[in-house]
Amino acid sequence: MGRLQRIGAGAVVALVAALLLAGSVAAVYALRSFPQLDGTLRAAGLQHAVAVRRDEADVTHIEAQTPWDAWFAMGYVHAQERTWQLEFNRWLMHGELSEILGPATLDTDKLMRTLNIMGAARRQYAALPAFAREALQAYSRGIQSFHAARTQALPPEFLLLGARPGGAQGVAWAPEDSVAWALMMALDLGGNWGNEFARLSLAATLPTERLWQLMPPYPGEAPATAVDLQALYRSLGVYRAPQAAAPAPQVDAESAGAGAGAAQALQAWSQDFVAGLGTPGGRGSNNWVLDGTRTASGRPLLANDPHLGLGAPALWYFAHLKAPQGRASDGTPVAAIDVIGATLPGLPFVVLGRTAEVAWGFTNTAPDVQDLYIEAIHPDDPTRYRTPEGWQAFEQREHLIRVKGRPDVRHTVRSTRHGPVISDAQPALHGSVLDLRRHVIALRWSALDADNYTVLAGLLSNQARSVEELFAGMAHYHSPMQSVVAADVHGAIRFQAFGRMPLRAADNDLRGVAPAPGWEARYDWQGWLPLAQTPQDDGGARGWIATANQRITAPGYPHFLTQDWALPYRYQRIEQQLEAQRLHDLPSLRALQGDTVSPAALRLLPHLLAAPVSQPLARQAQALLRGFDGDMRADRAAPLILSVWADELTRALVVPRVGEERFAATYGRRDFRAGLEGMLERGDAWWCPPHGCAAHAGAALERTVQRLAARYGDQPERWAWGAAHPALSVHKPLGSVPVLSRWFNVGVPSGGDAYSVNVGQYNAAQSVEPFASRHAPSLRALYDLQDPERSLFIYQTGQSGLVFSPRYADMAQAWAGGGYRALQRQPRRYVHQLQLRP
Repeated sequence: MGRLQRIGAGAVVALVAALLLAGSVAAVYALRSFPQLDGTLRAAGLQHAVAVRRDEADVTHIEAQTPWDAWFAMGYVHAQERTWQLEFNRWLMHGELSEILGPATLDTDKLMRTLNIMGAARRQYAALPAFAREALQAYSRGIQSFHAARTQALPPEFLLLGARPGGAQGVAWAPEDSVAWALMMALDLGGNWGNEFARLSLAATLPTERLWQLMPPYPGEAPATAVDLQALYRSLGVYRAPQAAAPAPQVDAESAGAGAGAAQALQAWSQDFVAGLGTPGGRGSNNWVLDGTRTASGRPLLANDPHLGLGAPALWYFAHLKAPQGRASDGTPVAAIDVIGATLPGLPFVVLGRTAEVAWGFTNTAPDVQDLYIEAIHPDDPTRYRTPEGWQAFEQREHLIRVKGRPDVRHTVRSTRHGPVISDAQPALHGSVLDLRRHVIALRWSALDADNYTVLAGLLSNQARSVEELFAGMAHYHSPMQSVVAADVHGAIRFQAFGRMPLRAADNDLRGVAPAPGWEARYDWQGWLPLAQTPQDDGGARGWIATANQRITAPGYPHFLTQDWALPYRYQRIEQQLEAQRLHDLPSLRALQGDTVSPAALRLLPHLLAAPVSQPLARQAQALLRGFDGDMRADRAAPLILSVWADELTRALVVPRVGEERFAATYGRRDFRAGLEGMLERGDAWWCPPHGCAAHAGAALERTVQRLAARYGDQPERWAWGAAHPALSVHKPLGSVPVLSRWFNVGVPSGGDAYSVNVGQYNAAQSVEPFASRHAPSLRALYDLQDPERSLFIYQTGQSGLVFSPRYADMAQAWAGGGYRALQRQPRRYVHQLQLRP
């Protein structure tokens, strides 16, 4: 017995020693993965020494002797802090994720190859002027220089996945990759093909009148098309015959060396990514600008908070770039740079920010720059499709996709005169609606055109010294169209929508809101909207301008931009608060950026309160909601009850009419909120059989309280919106793997909903954390043009992309609580000082 005890004690000691050793090794590795922030580093490829300093707000300040050295250093710093992010995005846009993640991500790779993101990027890069090409070359050299003499360990993602920067080609970043990343941002923000396909799908079961009730046009307007969509598509014979849906592709549980759970999680992420493209719901923003007549200082104020998918690391990296003027290789003069703000790792310039004299902010205009075309396949020759001139051969490209641990996969991409056949990349989704033996869907998307000079516009914006100069540079902006507000120290404010917008023929009766017959020439685009005719405003009428993805065109505007504007709730709240007082200052703008009042919640509230219920718990819930002011605060129960009730009621009314499969394919990224409002306000018997909408509302509330009690207990007063609604910044891709998500994801309780100024957009169709905020202010920025050094910023994670770093998530709590950091070109002091030398 004593011997056994001694053996057991020895084993415990050995185990403890092993754990301590493992912990020590992990600690040493974590420290080795951190970037060097002080001292000196050699960076082959620099022309001169560059100062890289970090201030107390953790903003990185880069001061160089030439613009090219500044862009080089920006690439070097992005690689120091965000190597995994850069590399993952490179694999993503190249369609090479399966090389490191296995067959789980084949759907994503196939779509990237089908869209030919890299082919378009190469054409666009070649068309840029020398100055812009050389800026991208300098940036990519900075990334490559970092990897050529790396002084820090690779982040743990590389070790976990057995990957290396640059992949099989060994090039960690090329100049064309920066153009491709700008295209990926356009893909994330600039699409409506998902709405078009949703209308095609829903019209299979809904009469057109009911379709417009479920997906209403902008408030106060008629549908953009009078075409009977159901009759059109049935007459064309595009729908597949009723039968069992094509099964979703399955992934081998051993893929990528991961267990079944990890493989399934990665596949779910990939499928969700593919399904979400072309559906910009939640990807909105707010911006507003006030001239000196509406501010306490007598000088302009500007606010911006772009709403994008939350990620860890964050999409943004804040930096200050400073360099004197220079000259490109072709003799083109390059103006001096002195700009601070939000950069995107992958691009060498500040996307949103300010120079010494002018500040700017974006929101997504979201015009219709994507059209879907139904292409008819020749009944006897599937290599040909129908055109206005007769039958024509598909263009075809062959792609070989390498798959980790598996044989290569051959993917054939077809294209038509309109663009790529996306049915080839989404066969399960499209095959559940269409008979793909007879018809496929092709995409026309403006961002893929060779004259996309968006990168040039970004570089020129960083040189601006006035609103006028800024907008002159923005004239080159192509995709995605953005609603830009700007202000300068001279007192000017201005708004204009910048980007390429197609014109449609007068006899195009579909107007891009639903897929068009590809063989009818009247549905082809007819040129482009001149820049001088895009929406614009100098703010003279009211002394302020605001955009929040609402309709930005004035009554009588002669051009059709889109029907899919965001509901105007956020804009109306901004307007209300700006008009509530004559003069504003930074504190009042801070309060407005943090405002979590949801006018949409208040619109639904009377129907919840009037719902007939018999359960005591449901009555308690109604009592809690009486007097609710619509403020979706994280510590309140009322926002949680109302949000879950809206989800339950939407499902109850819509699923019986469209079916489980179509509902699952369309709900979540769109919440059908406007449709639900209309059904309840009309008391619509067609949507609310057999006993009416009030009965459905009551039953939904009783299901709601049962659902919440099972999760949070049977005391409604102790429920809290923030518990169900954390702002969830998900790591790509490891945040989708349950065993790793707790380390790589960043979550913090948050308020708001999709319709509050402080947005907290959730996807109620998600099986895990359906009410988590997944699209929210990806940054908040405030600019004071009386003293630009008083400007402020914050975002939801931290500057570091290294999971072990204390800077990985050090802004999260402040972001959730309405805090800010200083955004100063000339900070009080620097906490780290590094010099890069040739």
